[in-house]
Amino acid sequence: MTDALLPAAPQPLEKEGNCYFRKGCNPLAQTGRSKLQNQRAALNQQILKAMRMRTGAENLLKAATNQKVREQVRLELSFLNSDLQMLKEELEGLNISVGVYQNTEEAFTIPLIPLGLKETKDIDFSVALKDFILEHYSEDSYLYEDEIADLMDLRQACRTPSRNGAGVELLMSYFIQLGFVESRFFPPTRQMGILFTWYDSLTGVPVSQQNLLLEKASILFNIGALYTQIGTRCNRQTEAGLESTVDAFQRAAGVLNYLKETFTHTPSYDMSPAMLTVLVKMMLAQAQESMFEKVCLPGLQNEFFLLVKVAQEAAKVGEVYRQLHTAMNQEPVKENIPYSWASLACVKAHHYEALAHYFTATLLIDHQLKPGEDEDHQEKCLSQLYGHMPEGLTPLATLRNVHQRQLLGKSHLCRAITHHEESMREASLCKKLRNIEVLQEVLSAAHQRSQLKYTQLREDDDLLNLTDAPDIISKTEREVEIILPQFSKVTVMDFFQKLGPLSVFSANKRWTAPRSIHFTAEEGDLGFTLRGNSPVQVHFLDPYCSAAAAGTKEGDYIVSIQDVDCKWLTLSEVMKMLKSFGQNDIEMKVVSLLDATSSVHSKCATYSVGMQKTYSMICLGIDVDDKTDKTKKISKKLSFLSWSTNKNRQKSASTLCLPSVGVARPPVKKKLSSPFSLLNTDSSLY
Repeated sequence: MTDALLPAAPQPLEKEGNCYFRKGCNPLAQTGRSKLQNQRAALNQQILKAMRMRTGAENLLKAATNQKVREQVRLELSFLNSDLQMLKEELEGLNISVGVYQNTEEAFTIPLIPLGLKETKDIDFSVALKDFILEHYSEDSYLYEDEIADLMDLRQACRTPSRNGAGVELLMSYFIQLGFVESRFFPPTRQMGILFTWYDSLTGVPVSQQNLLLEKASILFNIGALYTQIGTRCNRQTEAGLESTVDAFQRAAGVLNYLKETFTHTPSYDMSPAMLTVLVKMMLAQAQESMFEKVCLPGLQNEFFLLVKVAQEAAKVGEVYRQLHTAMNQEPVKENIPYSWASLACVKAHHYEALAHYFTATLLIDHQLKPGEDEDHQEKCLSQLYGHMPEGLTPLATLRNVHQRQLLGKSHLCRAITHHEESMREASLCKKLRNIEVLQEVLSAAHQRSQLKYTQLREDDDLLNLTDAPDIISKTEREVEIILPQFSKVTVMDFFQKLGPLSVFSANKRWTAPRSIHFTAEEGDLGFTLRGNSPVQVHFLDPYCSAAAAGTKEGDYIVSIQDVDCKWLTLSEVMKMLKSFGQNDIEMKVVSLLDATSSVHSKCATYSVGMQKTYSMICLGIDVDDKTDKTKKISKKLSFLSWSTNKNRQKSASTLCLPSVGVARPPVKKKLSSPFSLLNTDSSLY
């Protein structure tokens, strides 16, 4: 059935010129996953259109005074709300389309829930980055066209990542690359005019911001979503496949938890702290479920101690799904979580609790304490199976008394049947779950097995003799846990490393334009010493030397010598180059670091359809001391209100004047390790 739904193979690593990135899957490939993602993108557009129309109708209703017009608008609003509800139900259907993501091998197992990737719009970085390079770094922006194109190609590839480790590496590479881009081009005191738009994975509601943190948070969400798709794709009929499934869901939980703790004020519903908390619980529950399947994979032998272990493992899975279902029904998550997800969590909670009681009944009914067996060990296991024994029973007496064992075993079978019936009833109430055939088959088979065993032992007076079976203590040999994302293992190249070492040449620092210094070394003496390492600084300058007369200052950074870029050269390399000229004239270009000056903060507006607009306004003023001399000119306090607006610009030449600055292109790009210090995760910017 799923043979035609194989994912497209990942494209090989491409190195062409200065381009270095992985391609995503072919977005036009007719695979089940690509079709599903295309349907999600189309639904997002329809939801956006319907919400805009509803917003317009609501505004018209507020403004209209004519009663006939108001009645007509109310009628139109009812149609729009109905249409919007149908679209959201269709999106929920895509979120529960678990069959497409499962392994292609025929498996008699309950499907796992993957997350769909967040969709986004195309972005043109070229104009904004070119202008910033020219304005801030005083460099020819046309020298960076290839790097900007690489960044845009990398972002485009991240929209269709392959469903394997290469796809995860692709998304992580872009996330780390955003750390470089943020440090080089996004100063905290202004907006860049680039509007990032991402669609909510669960509701389809778009969120737009000029803040790069929205882009970084959305990429993190997609990394977690991709891990869930990898986990559901693994072959759960093998031990290695189940181990990979557990690992993938633990990593998904780690990424989503990292997103929750790092970006605390995301404006999207699916990335809110409450929703991410629930999603982390869901990933860990599915990992625990896979651990139970791994225990049962070799086949269950009718052996006392093994059945005790399996019963407690099943109780553990039922417990985590019960907690997950409770979390899904809490506000405000309840309004946005797909109903089918909450229903499936409830179904699994009852199903695995039923299995725990069934295995307990089996070990009590099918096993009798024989002479020579380890009586103390069995007594200890049985006592640890329950929180408390039924009234009047003790573990050792129950093991020795066949009649008591049978009565207690039948009590467990009754509870197992009750849970099976409840899981089947819950599945029948949800239309989406009714359409998952393998789920219905698994639930029905488990119910029939428990029903058959009870029928073989049933007696007429069971209703009077049977007591309530006690709860089973949950226990697992391996507790699943969060695995945090390991960005340090991904080696990423800074596309814009030609601008210089990021520790100095960043958006947070300002310099003068490069100054040309013409000087000569008198009798082999340059007249100054150097310090630092990539880039090199002028230190201990002789005020009477030719370099000082030409305009060199202490603290200047040397950026080029004889039109050779020196920003990445070490101190010894720069000194060797300077001394190589002897008594000849030397042309050196330097820049001076400017003091940090206060600038006007832009007003950052987050726009989200269906959500309240939020604004952050900072008014800056010049403080005046009360004791200032009246004869001095006093500046009034000024308040500034600056709106950041997005300009829809196409690729074009820079609008700023270009100074005559020559910068040589480095022949080889250096690879940099993951810059955690550069990943600005200040959640207050949201």
